[in-house]
Amino acid sequence: MKFLLVFDFDHTIVDENSDTWVVKCAPEKKLPNGLRNSYRPGHWTEYMGRVFVYLGDNGIKEDEMRRTMTRIPFTDGMVDLLGFIGENKELFDCIIVSDSNTVFIDWILKAADFRTVFDEVFTNPAAFSSTGYLTVQSFHAHHCAKCPKNLCKRKVLQEFLDKQLERGVSYTQIVYIGDGGNDLCPVMFLKKDDTAMPRQGYTLEKKISQLAQDLSPVECSVMVWSSATEIMSYLKVLMKE
Repeated sequence: MKFLLVFDFDHTIVDENSDTWVVKCAPEKKLPNGLRNSYRPGHWTEYMGRVFVYLGDNGIKEDEMRRTMTRIPFTDGMVDLLGFIGENKELFDCIIVSDSNTVFIDWILKAADFRTVFDEVFTNPAAFSSTGYLTVQSFHAHHCAKCPKNLCKRKVLQEFLDKQLERGVSYTQIVYIGDGGNDLCPVMFLKKDDTAMPRQGYTLEKKISQLAQDLSPVECSVMVWSSATEIMSYLKVLMKE
């Protein structure tokens, strides 16, 4: 009996968007209008590439970025939840699927000593260049019309499950914890024994309830959360079953 926990990162594990939080490093803690207005829907990763160039051009170094990023607050109850999962790893496999990047997620999890809670992190690859600039690439290419062009979370989840099956690992239940519009695609892939846990008041919750109103509800059960302690209570129930 093993459960798979799938976490989004921004506004789910941390209570902010890590990509917009990094702007605290910028001169006057803001971006020029021209750069801000250069974002095109579905092309966030390319936009962040330009943000990182701007930070590099302004002499923002890796150390300063790391200091800023490791001050990002965790969502209410999340520290307790991740501690609890870490103590029960024999029951829970745990992955992150996020539109952030490898550098930010690594810094934040390692600083809080949570890196070992997660078996794998699927996010946009990032690295510092020889000139000290942070660079970011798209996670993969895909053909899903619903998702941003750099990341379809359903594809990631499907490929992870296939790989696990090849290793002889299958799951009693998948629990998907997220908040954003790009979490809907993987939630629609979940089966009736699985559970989607959208964060209260965020886009994912609204999209799931809209589907129910349109009489095409998601197949899995849905449990809304506002504090991660509610997620922990649910996992404790699963452990007893």
